[in-house]
Amino acid sequence: MTFEIGLVFSIIGLAIILFFTEKFTIDTVSIGVMVAFMLTGILDVEEGLAGFSNPATITVAAMFIVSAAIFNTGLLDSFTHKLSTQAGKGQTHLLFTLMLSAGFLSAFISDTAVVALLMPAVIRLHKTDNISPSKLLMPLSFGALMGGICTLLGTSTNILVSGIAEKAGLPSFGVFEMSLMGLVFFATGIIYMLTIGRWLTPDRKPKSGLGESIEFGNYLAEVVILKDYGQIDEPLFKQSLFEKLGIKPLQIIRFDGRKVRVYPNTSIQEGDIIRINGDKETLEKIKETQGIELKADLKWNEENITNEEERLYEALVTPNSFLVNKSIKGLNFKKIYNQVLVIGIRHRSDMLNTLLSKTALRAGDILLLRGTEESIQSIENSDDLLLLSETKSHPLNKTKSILTLVILGLIIGLASFEVFPIVVTAIAGAITLIILGSLSTEQAYKAIDWKVILMLAGVLSMGAALEKTGGSELIGASIVESVGEFGPRAVMSALFALTFMMTNVMSNNATAALLAPIAISIAAALDVDSRPMLMAVTFAASLSFMTPMGYQTNTMIYTPGNYKFRDYLKVGTPLNLLLWIVATFGIPFFFPF
Repeated sequence: MTFEIGLVFSIIGLAIILFFTEKFTIDTVSIGVMVAFMLTGILDVEEGLAGFSNPATITVAAMFIVSAAIFNTGLLDSFTHKLSTQAGKGQTHLLFTLMLSAGFLSAFISDTAVVALLMPAVIRLHKTDNISPSKLLMPLSFGALMGGICTLLGTSTNILVSGIAEKAGLPSFGVFEMSLMGLVFFATGIIYMLTIGRWLTPDRKPKSGLGESIEFGNYLAEVVILKDYGQIDEPLFKQSLFEKLGIKPLQIIRFDGRKVRVYPNTSIQEGDIIRINGDKETLEKIKETQGIELKADLKWNEENITNEEERLYEALVTPNSFLVNKSIKGLNFKKIYNQVLVIGIRHRSDMLNTLLSKTALRAGDILLLRGTEESIQSIENSDDLLLLSETKSHPLNKTKSILTLVILGLIIGLASFEVFPIVVTAIAGAITLIILGSLSTEQAYKAIDWKVILMLAGVLSMGAALEKTGGSELIGASIVESVGEFGPRAVMSALFALTFMMTNVMSNNATAALLAPIAISIAAALDVDSRPMLMAVTFAASLSFMTPMGYQTNTMIYTPGNYKFRDYLKVGTPLNLLLWIVATFGIPFFFPF
């Protein structure tokens, strides 16, 4: 192994560790890897920055704009309105309709956007039809994932691998080239989730006393003891407040910042910050207690929780939100979101080791917010937070809806018949939609998920470095040497297994960028067509069901569904194994060696 190959493997190995630990955001790590390759001379400047001009990166950016235009026209709101009508036809019918709807939409627009669209409606079914969100949110996410592999436009991963193939001198993927095999995966997944998966999926009902919006479990919040509190200097076991409201004190922080362990004999003093674990209804009742208040916006404040003009709302931190890894205190949340206050945070774990105001937010966290209907509009218009107690509704504009559908049809049709490359039709379609007024230029810029774009540009450098140094050939030769004697089907099956195992612990795009060049090298070593190997990587990279961090939609449903890590393993592992078997026999059938 040459020094350069060793250096490439070291940089990529460090990147994988950082992807797994989530210490830094994935786009930060990806750009860091790109810079590392240029600083070490593995890639020159042009090679290192090539990911920004790659057709895959540009196509994904353009399709973000097209997806936003479809949402803006109000075309998709009917899906959320009709969902509640399916609940009365039985849970099996509801599950089938939900997965089919999510899959169909995800075949053409972002699966993350589809889950964000349908999730509030799914959650509200608990209130209207007493159906536990945990029984529906996992099928929703899995349906969106499997629908995304049915067309080239379904996920950025499909477009990414197609771009890598094209750069290697191979034909790019057709828009519907993946569809038949994708539909086999999709049908298999739906059957599994309606039978075995339905039995394995947990049924965790939220507690009663939901208030005006859905309550998903206990929140962590902080209350301040004021000078007119009636039981100052009395021990905890005598405090009537905790018994009356069912509050569980977790930690006491004195006015000087000292953290005090909670014991029955611990006294309550003026200025104490008490960390509590309680539901939303409990937090609303705190305003009725004299001398104690919620720490509004996690700062000292004399106001009550709400007044006549204000309500409490719940919002989810989305996977690509700029809020991730930032603290409430550092964000100046109140200023950014038009006087909306954060009064509680629910993490995946209940107890925090730092003050809430200093806690770094994570994707999937639920914030309990206080604000007026007017101020909450800043949340509704944000892609960084998803309101779970409300549904974003766009009035249907028939003229713009028809024009938008025509443009989408032209994007797909012209690319399908190879009149123009998909990157050209996508850009032309996005520009046309802006000109026609389906969305404004400002909305178009906001629609692009720049974290994804930066991540794609960065991870493409990993594949480029592997190819340039011969690292992909070395890994490919090792895999062929280990499994090659059993034939190309066995090698392809092993590659599929390796991909879905990696994508469950790191980014699907990073996994695809790493393994696609290796797939091409493997095909060359075996002297077979590269298509089945590339398709194995493409499909497996998006079939991530075993962990909450394996795919963005899995992360989004984690906290609202009240899931545990083991739930993904229990439901997702059999599904991944089943689809692995299907891939082993199905991919060579549709894409012969």
